[in-house]
Amino acid sequence: MGQESSSPVDESIPPQTLKDRTLGSVAQFIQDGHAKNIVVMVGAGISTSAGIPDFRSPDTGLYANLAKLNLPYPEAVFDINFFRMNPLPFYTLAHELYPGKHRPTVSHSFIRLLSDKGLLLKLFTQNIDCLDREAGVPEDKIVEAHGSFATHRCIECKSSYPEDQMQETVRKCDVPHCLTPQCNGLVKPDIVFFGEPLPENFHRNRALPGAADLCIVMGTSLTVQPFASLPGFCSEGVPRLLINLERVGGLGSRPDDVLLLEDCDTGVRKLAAALGWEEELEALWQETRPESERNEDSSDKLQKSKDERLNDQIDSLTKEVDESLKITDKHTTLLRDHLAETQVKGADAGETASPANVVTKKAITIETPSVTDKESATATPEPEQEQILRPKVTPQSSSEDEMKSPTESTPDSNPASTPLTDIKKSSL
Repeated sequence: MGQESSSPVDESIPPQTLKDRTLGSVAQFIQDGHAKNIVVMVGAGISTSAGIPDFRSPDTGLYANLAKLNLPYPEAVFDINFFRMNPLPFYTLAHELYPGKHRPTVSHSFIRLLSDKGLLLKLFTQNIDCLDREAGVPEDKIVEAHGSFATHRCIECKSSYPEDQMQETVRKCDVPHCLTPQCNGLVKPDIVFFGEPLPENFHRNRALPGAADLCIVMGTSLTVQPFASLPGFCSEGVPRLLINLERVGGLGSRPDDVLLLEDCDTGVRKLAAALGWEEELEALWQETRPESERNEDSSDKLQKSKDERLNDQIDSLTKEVDESLKITDKHTTLLRDHLAETQVKGADAGETASPANVVTKKAITIETPSVTDKESATATPEPEQEQILRPKVTPQSSSEDEMKSPTESTPDSNPASTPLTDIKKSSL
């Protein structure tokens, strides 16, 4: 196993397991419960959107941008013999790549989601950046085929080196040495350099894809052996999904191979959408945001809440003013009708003036502001007439204060100058 033809499958050949060779069929296969042991194989392509370059892209790849390190050849930065002679170029590079400087991508969060749902059998990764760990993929689910920055040790006596001291050394672009006094050998992360064997964990799990019921390959050129042979260990009839910018390896040569030729994050989001996992995926990805960004968001939300509360208070005050004016209009109309009726009855009955009806013996005019009145702030009542005007309601300038009662003129002995509410009570 591990070897297969690279020729694309004839389109006339139907799938053995899937309904058709589409992303929707892969999603349906998972939803129907047929994919309970998913193996994921990834390369540098799932980390490029985090700002970590891949290795071999002609213009943007890591090897294409190592000229400043004055290497004899780009790959020398990961050559164990060169490292023994000159470790500084590697630690200059490590300063840029060290975990904690980059955020996991949506693709990393999708692998975490598979694990959370109990569907992930194993993640095989060529990456050394530890972003899968930072995304929350359990360590026991990860096979780091080329090692990683997760642990460190002396290349001579193999003694481990503390993580906190390694972080500080890398931050300073220094070269760490073994803490054992009689050794003082060079220390490096447990990254597999050229000239070193692959980790034992890789060899123990290399045949595990044979137990998978679905294989997902993302962001890898599948050119470096023995990692490139892993998809070939999947059994015939097991669907294999490739999410990559181009077709690689033998993917696409089997009847149940599905190719999604685009960047990893876009492809993963499409798969999540087909599965109905969009919200879960985005929520998991949001968990990987740096604490500083989360604090900024919390501050923005708090400020927004204050603004919203202020707007709500203003709306409430405005509503109270409107309601107050509506009530005043209603009282004015009732008062006008009542006074008119009382005046007519008094004239018919020949009543004499009394404190109770003195307001009916005078030529009382109740006016409401007309268009002209609103435009003229200096309008005055006509002689020999008393005007009863609606009270002016003035909202307070501070939104924190409650609305105060409308201000009225101080009533005198003349009943006509009594507030509307008192007139209404005495007259009705």
